[in-house]
Amino acid sequence: MRRGSVLQLLGIAVLAAAIASLFAIFIGWLPDPASEEAKRIHFVYWFTTVICIAVFSVVAAVLAYSVVKFRAGPDDDSDGPPIHGHTKLEIVWTAIPAVLVTAISIVSAIVLAQNGKAGANPLVVKVTAVQFAWRFTYPNGKSFGVLTLPKGRHVKLDITSNDVIHSFWSPELSQKQDAVPGQHNMLVVTPSRTGTFPVICTELCGLGHALMRSHVTVMTAGGFDTWLKSGGRAGGGAPGLAVFQQNGCGGCHTFKPANATGKVGPDLDNLKEEAAKANRGPLDKFVEESIVKPEAYIAPGYTDAMPHIFGSQIPPDKLKQLVQYLSRGAK
Repeated sequence: MRRGSVLQLLGIAVLAAAIASLFAIFIGWLPDPASEEAKRIHFVYWFTTVICIAVFSVVAAVLAYSVVKFRAGPDDDSDGPPIHGHTKLEIVWTAIPAVLVTAISIVSAIVLAQNGKAGANPLVVKVTAVQFAWRFTYPNGKSFGVLTLPKGRHVKLDITSNDVIHSFWSPELSQKQDAVPGQHNMLVVTPSRTGTFPVICTELCGLGHALMRSHVTVMTAGGFDTWLKSGGRAGGGAPGLAVFQQNGCGGCHTFKPANATGKVGPDLDNLKEEAAKANRGPLDKFVEESIVKPEAYIAPGYTDAMPHIFGSQIPPDKLKQLVQYLSRGAK
């Protein structure tokens, strides 16, 4: 190949690489990583992206050059030359991709192994998924609807489900793990910056799936120790509100005192009116029965969507708090 052709190919490749690089760098494809594991995962993404840009640039250069250089004339209806193979070229375009894919595999395997190391004394938090909420239980036995973690400490998330398959994902942590009934899947997280980040269920799990959200709050190590010793109290709010939020009631029901806007199940603001229609005893008994035995009475216009085991998953003292909270807030 002549020197001029090589320079043309090189120029097109550099231009293609520059354009692709601008798109890769200046568009926010990924959230800012909030954990050491996320930083490693992002390194794999960018390592792979650089390789993809290089391959794209070479292919684009050859394609553009060939379209212009070897295009047929307006009146040329002849066939192209009968080329039946080029052994050296075929070896090159097989060997180079093989080397690149091997490099990506090796880097990915190293990062996967590093991200699975929880250190000598990790904080273990049990993550339980239920339709349609997340419950986070700490070593002191306290459970919350929000995941609170200390910055700089290894945390092992023990993820499971009480009903159907869910999937735990926080974009800033860059890791996702399925929550499967009867199975415990582990995820190691080492928060690297303080802040509040969303937690999302990414497995279709029922009518309230879209509202199955929570968040993770990362504190300084000292702030987390204080928070945990105080029993996780953040101040304010009725005890029943915490139970309402921890069990994902707002994912399916509208209830103004809790700022809940779910539309899957009946509006809880009208419980007194609904209890009168159902004619199933006092309001508090009706509310308790609706939680423990949701199939006993189905409000007109709604389906039997509430899991029948829902009430059995709530401890008796928490159930009492929830019943009182809903009864007092109802119209």
